[in-house]
Amino acid sequence: MADELKRRLVHSSGAGLVALYLLASYLDLGLTWDRFQILMVVLAVGTIGLEFLRLRAGLELSLYDKLTREYEQDQFAGYGYYMVSMTVAVLAFPSEIALPAMLMLAIGDPVSGAVSDNSLRRYKSPKVFATMFVVSFLLALPFLREHPEVAVAAAIGAMVADCITVKIGDFVVDDNLTIPIYAGLLGYLVLEFTPF
Repeated sequence: MADELKRRLVHSSGAGLVALYLLASYLDLGLTWDRFQILMVVLAVGTIGLEFLRLRAGLELSLYDKLTREYEQDQFAGYGYYMVSMTVAVLAFPSEIALPAMLMLAIGDPVSGAVSDNSLRRYKSPKVFATMFVVSFLLALPFLREHPEVAVAAAIGAMVADCITVKIGDFVVDDNLTIPIYAGLLGYLVLEFTPF
């Protein structure tokens, strides 16, 4: 239980990347969206490098005990998917969609996990669906006040990614990979192609 709480706290720390961008923009510190995209690519490449060293070179760090679960010992870990998906969102979508999509993963996912029974079922309980939608919508709304329909769409994307398990053969697609991408994609489609 203590390890799971630590993992959720580490998971939530990704919100610091969003805070960094917003604070740097507010204080005009030169962290443009283009530079933030480069930073995210560097972080994602570094994370992939760490995973390569862990899986192929046998690197063992105490950090891995906090970042990985038992079933991830011999496969690409969730924190790797986390950084890759946040980076994809930042590269693919405008900031007003990418930033809340990142928060949906960093904050929404641990909150929904706290109300989940953590069983690997195809569909999570209605309580988890509702929790993920509400939290995601509330995270998106400050970025999308003029387009609440986009916030709704992004929240639906995050909810679907979090609450419906996707399997490809025996491989379970990690929601750390899908939450920002589904949220960003649905939000972007509504923003670009609806006449509101």
